Amino acid sequence: MTKGRLIIVSAPSGAGKTSLVGALLTQDKTLVVSVSHTTRAKRPKESDGVDYYFIDPRTFATMVDDGAFLEHAEVFGNRYGTSRHAVAEELARGHDVVLEIDWQGARMIRTEFPDTYDIFILPPSLTELAARLKARGEDDPDVISRRMNEAKKEMSHYDDYANLVVNDDFDQALSQMVAIVAAARCGKRLPRREIKTLLAELLSEN
Repeated sequence: MTKGRLIIVSAPSGAGKTSLVGALLTQDKTLVVSVSHTTRAKRPKESDGVDYYFIDPRTFATMVDDGAFLEHAEVFGNRYGTSRHAVAEELARGHDVVLEIDWQGARMIRTEFPDTYDIFILPPSLTELAARLKARGEDDPDVISRRMNEAKKEMSHYDDYANLVVNDDFDQALSQMVAIVAAARCGKRLPRREIKTLLAELLSEN
């Protein structure tokens, strides 16, 4: 049996990563998403074991000490980690595994799995990103401001990624992700999009 591939998907908060990955999994039933462990509180519409495994900080720290995570990082004061055992099990079964992680986790994964494929999702503009964060209705203005600042830091690591997808038109962005996965299964890597003007706007100090 052919071993599965790892496909990293990263994005700043509000760029639409969760929606795009969900649509990708619906379209491609052979893909498996790795459910991360987190110390953050469960939101009203989330389910334990489906969206995340929600655990307390002490349990998370113990798992780190035991080497249970392939990667782990702290984001907005909460910790997130990818189960080493769960991923290894799916890869051994020949399943391609999607990891929804940030740039910090992505760097850890690439160290151990240099043949990993990766995708970075970008918003079409900072204005649109702010509008999406407000539309979620989950955070107050101060938190949204923090998320915008963190988004710029996250996006500054775009050059670590082989594939850039701009989530302006959802269906088009999804089609690009499908094409990237298809190429990965053939052992190929698609040329990265040249979007210098957009990147300059997204990373501007204004």
